[in-house]
Amino acid sequence: MLKSYTAKYTKISSGYMGQLVEWPEVITEGKTLEECREMLKDALHEMVLAYQQQGKEVPVGGCLLEQLPVEL
Repeated sequence: MLKSYTAKYTKISSGYMGQLVEWPEVITEGKTLEECREMLKDALHEMVLAYQQQGKEVPVGGCLLEQLPVEL
């Protein structure tokens, strides 16, 4: 069964910060939005593996959906 997460990106002085809304412990930064997006996917993958190895239940989710930032 596929699950989904919402990715939230915030513009910061050094680039972008990405975090999963449903799993706030999954957070990362990148110089560009694309770099941040890739790093967030990697962070999600690593967290899922770590939780599985520790026998913890993975929070609701499983694949990455995105909310892209819009500057008004």
